[in-house]
Amino acid sequence: MRPEVCNGKPCMSETSVDVATIVGTLGTGKSFEEIEEMFQVSREQILTALRYASYVTDHLPLQMPPSGSAQKTE
Repeated sequence: MRPEVCNGKPCMSETSVDVATIVGTLGTGKSFEEIEEMFQVSREQILTALRYASYVTDHLPLQMPPSGSAQKTE
């Protein structure tokens, strides 16, 4: 990740397409083939983006809400 490429966001090597764009576009229902064509990336780059997103979300620290912020139900 470099600040001058994609504002420092993780992106596909040799491109300026960031991981979030790839994953988000998949989330809208676009096919792998459509994404390959839209962003000029390979299937392997798409799979790498998914693996990276999975790794990052799996390793995020657990954040507990501040004490006293839980809503009471009655």
